[in-house]
Amino acid sequence: MSSITSIGQSSGSSASSGGSSVASQIASLTKQIQNLTQQVKELSDSSELTDEQKAEQQQMLESQIQMLQVQIAQLQQAQTEKAQATEETSTTASQAIADGVNRPTERNSLNVYI
Repeated sequence: MSSITSIGQSSGSSASSGGSSVASQIASLTKQIQNLTQQVKELSDSSELTDEQKAEQQQMLESQIQMLQVQIAQLQQAQTEKAQATEETSTTASQAIADGVNRPTERNSLNVYI
């Protein structure tokens, strides 16, 4: 039971660490999900607990897995939004350049009427 508590605590600390990259955070969360999944498998093989205790622990482990999956989804969404924002700013910056020759500015334009 102490291993369950330690995994829950480590998931909270990894989610709050903003200094590491998104990919490493996702990898860490995925590893925690694998550990919790392994604990669910081991729980079904355990003969020390009653069926009710097994059900309670399985429900707790599955809720922790769901929370980790939500954290992964949030990280991926934030990464996607950041990439889109970066792409939009670079596209806008490249389009905004007006050199006055092929893309005239307001001060440097010709009105030619034939």
